[in-house]
This record gives sequence, structure tokens and C-alpha cells, in this order.
Amino acid sequence: MIGVYDYTVILTYLSMMSGAVGIIATMTGIGHPYIGIIFLMISGFLDGFDGRVARTKKNRTEFEKNFGVQIDSLSDLICFGVLPAAIGIAQLRKNGIFTELVRRKEYEGHYSIMILLIAITVIYILAALIRLAYFNVTIDERKKQAAETGVEYFTGLPVTSAALIFPLALILNFYVKADLTIWYFLIMLLVAVMFLLNVKVRKVGNKGMIVIVLLGLVEFISTIMIVC
Repeated sequence: MIGVYDYTVILTYLSMMSGAVGIIATMTGIGHPYIGIIFLMISGFLDGFDGRVARTKKNRTEFEKNFGVQIDSLSDLICFGVLPAAIGIAQLRKNGIFTELVRRKEYEGHYSIMILLIAITVIYILAALIRLAYFNVTIDERKKQAAETGVEYFTGLPVTSAALIFPLALILNFYVKADLTIWYFLIMLLVAVMFLLNVKVRKVGNKGMIVIVLLGLVEFISTIMIVC
């Protein structure tokens, strides 16, 4: 069979599978955004360690390395590009401002707002796609700079940050009395812009990763409590 199937890519495969299940869950019935958030955070956790696991294999071939880079980006597009967008649409369908309008048959005249929100969703996915393509094209350049300076940087906001940003948005939406669904889309637009900013962001070290994991754990537990 074509492809790579050893332990170096297993976390990436699992992350993609989690993202796919999350998309299916959000698109089933009226939509289940908080179920989607759970799978988004699972994907984020798995993605946070797939590179570290892959680098433990010292005799990786160039094909295996390149395959790992490409498959990671494709997985990221599904998990942190499409899934957050699907969660936003599910939240809009389940608890959005249009629910009452549809019930009252007052939806006419509000198509422009719906089109705007759909446009933001598409822009977000496109921004994630462009960022990931840029990441793949410039990987050799970034490796060279890291070797010269001893410091690794991202350019713009990493797409994996979606695994922390959007869960927080929906957790706040649950505990705040007002419906913050529109804010979710505004955050999505802001994050899309930050994906493409030509600003260097230093990669977090081990201490930073611990903080991120703890924050994600708090969000994960909070979401589980909301779902249950």
C-alpha cells in the first residue's frame, strides 16, 4: 500500500479521524457544536505531540519526513480549518439568532446577514488553507533560519491555536445569558486575518506546552460538563 503507516504518523491519523468525526457530529440533525468542540480539542492535543513523536525515529527517510509534513498539513486543514467552521454553522442552526426568526416566519430580509456569515466561514477555511500551503513551501527556509539563530518561529498565528480559541468562545457562550453566536463568527474572521499576518511568533518550549495543555484540559473538562 502507498503511504506511511508506522508510529511516526499514527497521532496525525488519529487527529484527522477525530476532526472528521467532529464535522459529522456538528452536521448531524440540528447540529451539535459542543460535541464538535470536544473532538476539536482532542485533535489539538494529538497534533501537539505528533511532531515530537515523529522525531524520535532517528532513521526516517526523506520520503517519510516529507510525507509527515504533507499529511500533517492536510490533517490540520480538516481539524482546525473545516471543523471550527462547521461548529460555527452548527451553533448558528442550534442556538443562533435566526432560530426564532424561522419559527416566526420572519426570515425574509435577513438573507444578507446569513450570506455574510457564510462568507466569513469560507474566508476562514481559505485563510487556513493558504497558511498551511505557505508553511509547507517555506519549511526549508525556516529550518535554515532556525539552524542559524537557534530559535524557531511561526509566521502568523498557527492554525492549531483554533483548538484553544474556539472552545473558549463556546464555553463563554454557554455561561453568558446573551447569545454570542455572532461573536463566534467575528472571532473566526479575526483569527483568519491573524493566520495570514506576516508577523513572527516564537514557538513555545516545553514550559509553554505544559501551560497550553493545562489550559486545554480546563476547557475540555468545562465542555464535558456542559455536554453532560
